Amino acid sequence: MNQHNSLIRSVTQSLLVMGALLLSTTGCKDLLEEVPVSQVGSQYASTPSGFEAVVKAAYSSLREYYGREDAMTLTVFGTDTYTMGADGSFKFVNQYTSQIDGRLALTNNIWNAFYKGINTINVALDAADGIGGLDATIKKRRVAELKFLRAHHYFILVQMFGPVSLLTKGNLVPTKEFTRAPVKDIYAQIITDLESSLTDLGTPTSEYGRVTKGAAEHLLAKVYLTKGTDKDAAAADDFNKAATYAQNVIKNYTYKLLPDFSSVFAQGGGEINDEVIFATQYTSDPITNIGSGFNSTTTSGVTINGNQTHLYFGMEYDVQAGMQRDVLNGRPFKRFMPTTYMLNTVFDPAKRSIDSRYKKTFKDTWLSNRPGTFTNLFDTSKKSVTFASGDTTIFIPGVEWTMEQRAAKKYQVLVPSLYRPNLFPVLQKFLDPLRPDRTYEAGSRDFIMFRLAETHLIAAEALIKQGKAAEAVPFINAVRRRAAWPGKEKDMEITAAQATMEFIYEERERELAGEMHRWFDLKRWGILVDRVKKYNPDGAPNVKEFHNLRPIPQDQIDRTAGGTQSYPQNPGY
Repeated sequence: MNQHNSLIRSVTQSLLVMGALLLSTTGCKDLLEEVPVSQVGSQYASTPSGFEAVVKAAYSSLREYYGREDAMTLTVFGTDTYTMGADGSFKFVNQYTSQIDGRLALTNNIWNAFYKGINTINVALDAADGIGGLDATIKKRRVAELKFLRAHHYFILVQMFGPVSLLTKGNLVPTKEFTRAPVKDIYAQIITDLESSLTDLGTPTSEYGRVTKGAAEHLLAKVYLTKGTDKDAAAADDFNKAATYAQNVIKNYTYKLLPDFSSVFAQGGGEINDEVIFATQYTSDPITNIGSGFNSTTTSGVTINGNQTHLYFGMEYDVQAGMQRDVLNGRPFKRFMPTTYMLNTVFDPAKRSIDSRYKKTFKDTWLSNRPGTFTNLFDTSKKSVTFASGDTTIFIPGVEWTMEQRAAKKYQVLVPSLYRPNLFPVLQKFLDPLRPDRTYEAGSRDFIMFRLAETHLIAAEALIKQGKAAEAVPFINAVRRRAAWPGKEKDMEITAAQATMEFIYEERERELAGEMHRWFDLKRWGILVDRVKKYNPDGAPNVKEFHNLRPIPQDQIDRTAGGTQSYPQNPGY
């Protein structure tokens, strides 16, 4: 394990325009505890302690995105691999209806959170040069962290919205003067921020949670890979630079692919491991998880969110025979249901005997926590079932069984022909059994943003884009060998002839399902509309090319001098 002796649980409240800054004191269990300080001026950021506090505060905007309903809905829904379950919320996002417009709260929340975060960062960067009494090396490192965070925010914004406002100076006075900068200018700023940060960022240290040089190089690889496919920004050497930065991360640091795929998301603190390059920090302390999104608990007027991903991928196990809702199996919102393409092609049943990722990605067994005899069954191969505590109540084999095969089991068997919006295979990466009770929504698990398996796949994709399939093979095979069942490693290897973009389309999802990449991947590959039409029946009728961008928040347009003339809406909305 990398040296993770203390965790940065950065900051309670994202700063407002003037900044709601945070003081920090070292607390028990090696956590950095933050104490909120009410409205103070930018002068605070010009002091050594204030500057350090503002830098920590800048990290809080990551918790407004990763592990949150807003961004999960916009990156998982409406793709080729996930469609809508029985839950009624935000189905229109998956269906691409006209309800996706400038009033959409999901996009507005992300826009506001990131621009609030960018302004916090800009205020701190403006103050940095004038700060005395702070070790010069530490100050350079904090400036580099801020530049990384600003680049990260703009990278998400430019992918989602296209041309956006490019702000690099702090704003402490309300203004209505905004414009949308060209995409190429936004990418230029992202790259400038990231490349200038490399000299001063640290390598993995005891202060787990801070940005490192490895994280910056991973993000640069992803930025160049994406920029290289954007007609408004692409340069001839983008894919070469993407491959170079990805290979730097793989070769030059102490990150490692864990031996077992399931260990990456092991419950109970498993996110702190040698494969994780950067993660958004959450904690069981509700004050640290302050945010402003949906499905939150309000305490003393403050909105508490935590990591919410455990809510969205679950099926309706809790009303089935022998079962009731508990902390271990989660609170199932039934929001995201895997598509047939996901289950039958990405995770091809014929290949599951060599590739462990279907078994380790999806939960297949539920054990009784409500003993008794039951007759209300989805599995009609039997008239009743009787369970003692701990007996298997539901099993999902992932393939069809005959009626006779199912009848021979004392539990219910959920086969593909019985899948429906409330009963389906459950992605188990994000289950959070450490929540205090079965209804609690604010999870405490960190959200893994960057991990080394993705770095390998970025390197492979960038090499394939350059026509270097043979050079891509070792990076793909490293990921696939790790995913193999014991003794099947050789069977998992591919050849140069198999190293195509079509292979990458599926390999990324086998490895990264549910990790907030898919919508961006499909957009980057230029196949969002085609794949939704082919594999997402609920989204197919309405999806159009203009859906490759999200709508600009109408509030932004209305509050800009000149309105739509100065700040036009994206086409189609």
